[in-house]
This record gives sequence, structure tokens and C-alpha cells, in this order.
Amino acid sequence: MPADGVRKVVTLVEDVHVEGGRSVTPPTRMVAVGAVVANPLAGDFVEDLSPLIDAYCEPLGALLTGRALDLLAAPAQGFGKGALVGLDGDVEHGSAIIHNLRFGNHVRDAVGGSALLPAAEKRGAAGATLDLAVKHIDDQTVRSHHQTLEVRIGDAPRADEIVVWVVLARSGRPHARLRAFGSELET
Repeated sequence: MPADGVRKVVTLVEDVHVEGGRSVTPPTRMVAVGAVVANPLAGDFVEDLSPLIDAYCEPLGALLTGRALDLLAAPAQGFGKGALVGLDGDVEHGSAIIHNLRFGNHVRDAVGGSALLPAAEKRGAAGATLDLAVKHIDDQTVRSHHQTLEVRIGDAPRADEIVVWVVLARSGRPHARLRAFGSELET
């Protein structure tokens, strides 16, 4: 059951079958799940962000990660998170939710990961895009898993809302072929 304050939940599933004119077998899959939530702090500057943290971190961490894993239909190899804050809010409002272990640990624990989740956050009007960064769940130096997924919701966020996202990938980029991290410095 979604947390109080959730207006809607949106999912995006991207399966890539052809990249660079070559077949991708098996197809790569990235999944993003976003929740559009009320921002009770919109329009006011407040020092104490705990109302957002208490209301949303744990419920959204569990909800978004669970739905994303169901749609991924395979073990996750990459992950990320994001927040798009409506125009009457502060970017810090979204950051309070996603840069909190009460949110991030739900994602890490569910996928068995240990790395920091890459993040994207900004303020924008309804329909604004957000590029969600994805990195390997255990090792941020695995170049094949450095990728992004662009997300947007046509009617969100409203000025007094926040869209909170979790993104999971079941593999790296299609046809990834960069050399190992640091190899460009070898002589």
C-alpha cells in the first residue's frame, strides 16, 4: 500500500533489442518506478526536514524498490535514484528523502548491493525530465554499468509535489566495450 500523500505511482520499462544496428541478446532491461508525493513544505523555508523524512523515506524505499524488482524480472546489477521537486519546493526537500539511509538501504538490501546509489535531483515544472544515473550495485568502477535513463511524468510534479524515483538495471549497457577502469593510465 502506498504511503499517505502518494498521488500516483508510474513505471517505465525499457528493453533494448538492437543497439548500433546489432542485436542485443538477451535484451537489456532498465526499470524506473516513480511516486508522485505531496510536499507539505512547499512554499516555506524550514530548517527541520524531518516531516518529509518520516513520511516518505521508508515507505517509498520499500514500495519503489519492490515494484522495480518485480518488473526487472531478474537480479539487479545496476541501480540509482532521483527526485524531481515541484517549483514551490526546495531541491533540499527531494534530497532529504533520497539521501537518507532509511530510503537507500531499502534499495541496497533488496538487491544485495553495497555501493552508494548514484542520484539526480533538481527542481522542475510538471513534465520536466530527469536523467537517472545508474551504476553497478557493488563497484562504481565497472564502466559497463555507467548509464542513464530519462524519465518524465506529464502532469508531475505539481508545484507542491515531489517525484521520487528508483531505477534498476539487470545488466550494463548494450555491447559495452570500454577497457577496465584505470587502464587508460597504464603505459
